[in-house]
Amino acid sequence: MKKVLVILGPTASGKSDLAVKLAKKFKGEIISADSRQVYKGLNIGTGKITKREMRGIPHYLLDVVDPKKQFSASDFVKEANKAVTMIYHSDRLPIVVGGTGFYIDALAGKVVLPEVPINKKLRARLAKKSNEKLFKLLRKKDPRRARTIDLHNKVRLIRALEIVEALGKVPKIQANSSKLTAYSFKYIGLKPDDLDKRIHKRLFKRIDGIIRETKKLSKKRAYELGLEYRFASLYLQKKLNKKEFIEKLNTGIRQYAKRQMTWFKRNKKIKWFKPEDHKMIEKYVRDVLG
Repeated sequence: MKKVLVILGPTASGKSDLAVKLAKKFKGEIISADSRQVYKGLNIGTGKITKREMRGIPHYLLDVVDPKKQFSASDFVKEANKAVTMIYHSDRLPIVVGGTGFYIDALAGKVVLPEVPINKKLRARLAKKSNEKLFKLLRKKDPRRARTIDLHNKVRLIRALEIVEALGKVPKIQANSSKLTAYSFKYIGLKPDDLDKRIHKRLFKRIDGIIRETKKLSKKRAYELGLEYRFASLYLQKKLNKKEFIEKLNTGIRQYAKRQMTWFKRNKKIKWFKPEDHKMIEKYVRDVLG
């Protein structure tokens, strides 16, 4: 079977750097599996890799859509399928890299993407509720989905409740008829011992850039696009001072990293390493690629 290498892990674990090193070593090209890095202009807040850091390795699924528009898991699977096919036709190794576990599982055919149409009346009603009330409602109706959802992401909370309304619950991970189910996915997970320190250090380097990018977004869209833009928007509205903004964002990112790990723990095929285990990782990749 054709191989697809997947590098995953929580935010700030060093995935992008490792992916480039392995792409150089094993003639690979990289597909980003990040639900926010698809948006143009959102570079600092999403931790997007720079041109210099890419070191000449082609990257796919970065900067593909305007931040005013929505980009779904179905959109990701469609575009990532194309990228994998293109990379194989170039006789290169596809390397999928990211922290959005749902996207990765959908691409690998491990999750069924529910074909639930938009319910405008329900969405309008739910949009009036706070995130806390939406989360409590989801936890009551579908506790399993509530354990892994980003409770600060109103768009995802509403979509989850929309699916629950139509199907009774959000579908569990299960086999899907993805085009890539004929491929063999090999998983590398990065799990640093010093993750909290990495998150804190990385955040301080990005604060000014996050604020600059947030100024270009509407309040509503900033709220939808994740923790960095949400808290920066509150800071710009003077609802938080700078110290509160940084502290709340740091705490929120750490909580998000824990939710990422909760999702990844479902996949028993992931081989976990520390970011500094370069030789062990290279040996593992060499072995699984045959």
